[in-house]
Amino acid sequence: MPIEDHPLRYQLANELHARPFPSVTCPGQAVYLAIKQPKEAAKRDRAVDRAHLLALLDRFGAQHPSPDATHFFARLGRFHLKWESHTEFVTYTAFLENGADRPFDPAAWEVFPEDWLAEAPGARITSAHIRYVEAPKDEAEIAENLTEWFVPESLTAARVLDDSAIIAGDFRIDSAGHMRFAVFTKPDTGNRRIGRIVQRICEIETYKSMSMLGFPRAHEISRRMGEIDASLSTLVGDLTGDIRKPDETLNDLLLAAAELEKLQSESAFRFGATGAYEALVNQRIKVLREERFEGRQTFGEFMMRRFDPAMRTVKSTEARLGSMTDRAIRAGDLLRTRVDVDRSAQNQQLLESMDARSDLQLRLQKTVEGLSIVAISYYALNLVVYLLKPLAEPLGTTETVLTAAAVLPVVFVVWLIVRSIRRSIEK
Repeated sequence: MPIEDHPLRYQLANELHARPFPSVTCPGQAVYLAIKQPKEAAKRDRAVDRAHLLALLDRFGAQHPSPDATHFFARLGRFHLKWESHTEFVTYTAFLENGADRPFDPAAWEVFPEDWLAEAPGARITSAHIRYVEAPKDEAEIAENLTEWFVPESLTAARVLDDSAIIAGDFRIDSAGHMRFAVFTKPDTGNRRIGRIVQRICEIETYKSMSMLGFPRAHEISRRMGEIDASLSTLVGDLTGDIRKPDETLNDLLLAAAELEKLQSESAFRFGATGAYEALVNQRIKVLREERFEGRQTFGEFMMRRFDPAMRTVKSTEARLGSMTDRAIRAGDLLRTRVDVDRSAQNQQLLESMDARSDLQLRLQKTVEGLSIVAISYYALNLVVYLLKPLAEPLGTTETVLTAAAVLPVVFVVWLIVRSIRRSIEK
């Protein structure tokens, strides 16, 4: 069509078809490995992950994925490899087209060379050995196998996807260092459906492990939060009494708020990721449409009893941290308001004192002004007497009489001049 496509049109459409489910042949087994860098995994150099993948592919002479690929399928010798790159980790899944005479034989892990594993850019966050075989007609045999392969106390088993398969696992690390899962499929179950079940099990185990990373972090900061909470409660309690050193109290509140903000910023990504991974775990279990198998607990029930309490701890710690941060900020604002009110009262008292001093100064100024009129009049009168002294004899009077007659006019004139000068200054 003669119309321009949006630059992201094909990318967005293809994203819906990314990470397709594998198609596996039953019987068979899958070995699954998830690698994560211990710190700053989301900011890691993904080129290192790609180089590690290429090192494995080159051993088998397999073609390389595209430079920007986030998932890849390849045939490597006697097994198929699926590689995926996620936000914080990368996963390798090897599908072997045999059930192995010995269930969960550690020899299946030889598909990953030891020296290649030693050079992995990160640490193993989880690994799983999944065995999928056709279900025997007698389900009692399945129950016997589950008792032999798994720890009974934590064994989970359920019928999934409309009873097309039975899945089981105990979420415990075996002597070889891996989680074990078993899948018993009905004869008419398609290869893609089996692949989807295996993929869901891998995702449940991985997202469960990733979400649990928030649990030790919650415990770690809870101890420090307890110490800050006790100090914060004391400081807030002091606000109701007489604060002798408000500046020191305000500084302590700001230090507590700053430390809480630091804890919150350092934990925000981990707690946020924990919530996202928890949602994925629950969603992946939900789409399996579990039904109970011989009274065993389902995957969903296991997560409700063992996994959900840890997630609630993380959520409550996150909520408590946010609440404490808000409380410290509010207490600081309250103290600042109280200090401002106290200072306003002090300023008001100071202004009143200044007004009283101004009134006193004004009265003193008027007193001095009256004295200055007398002093100026005295000197002015002497000058006038000197001027009128020659007229005393012609006027037939004495100098004393002239002086007395000139006193009032001189004082009046001086008073008028001083008054005029004061008014001009006050304008």
